[in-house]
Amino acid sequence: MSHIVSIREVTKDFHLGQTVVQALRGVTLTVEKGDFLSIAGPSGSGKTTLLNLIGCVDTATTGVVEVAGQDTAKLRERELTNLRLNTIGFIFQSFNLVSVLNVFQNVEFPLLLQNKLSGPERKKRVVSLLEQVGLHTHMKHRPNELSGGQRQRVAIARALVTEPLIVLADEPTANLDSATGEAIIDLMKSLNETRGTTFIFSTHDHKVMRHADWVVRLADGKVLGREKPAEAVAHALGQEVEQEARAS
Repeated sequence: MSHIVSIREVTKDFHLGQTVVQALRGVTLTVEKGDFLSIAGPSGSGKTTLLNLIGCVDTATTGVVEVAGQDTAKLRERELTNLRLNTIGFIFQSFNLVSVLNVFQNVEFPLLLQNKLSGPERKKRVVSLLEQVGLHTHMKHRPNELSGGQRQRVAIARALVTEPLIVLADEPTANLDSATGEAIIDLMKSLNETRGTTFIFSTHDHKVMRHADWVVRLADGKVLGREKPAEAVAHALGQEVEQEARAS
């Protein structure tokens, strides 16, 4: 297997006035092609920051971030834009759908930006994906006519429509009820297995962690370990018990 993401000794600092906040502190991580990987940890642990670095929407303070064999620090803005558009798909916890576009148009939008396919080719790909996520009967609906789970399914289809090598999902179940959240993770896992797409998703939900192939646990901007889901959940539960004991 080959590394599709390689992160070496990465730090990320944010300056808030005179204060420097260390969001990541010496993170080293590799992700293999086809992984279904969870980045797990409490709020403020650095999960979103790490995903933003992999997604080329932010840059590291120090260290190396390689995505699909490219050192992102050495890429020009246009090259970064191309990497984001052609190699990476994004799924956000707030869905980030365009309210004035219907379901079909939201999913088609990245293909219009790519400008590689003809109209009929775009339609075929969009319809095929919407069938896979169970929304082919909702193509003309606007986002405000959909449930939270349906909107997240549209977001997944949009992320996959460019056939990216990597899909990044930041707390993809955070705004969904438990049953819908599990269904969304099952759908992502199915697409990972059938398409071979690498999924990297952040979560603090134990139920979501259990679906991953591997769990990378973060706390205070540091990697605590890379574990199988059962181990990671046990560690996370143990930490929560300790925190509650200290608080009381």
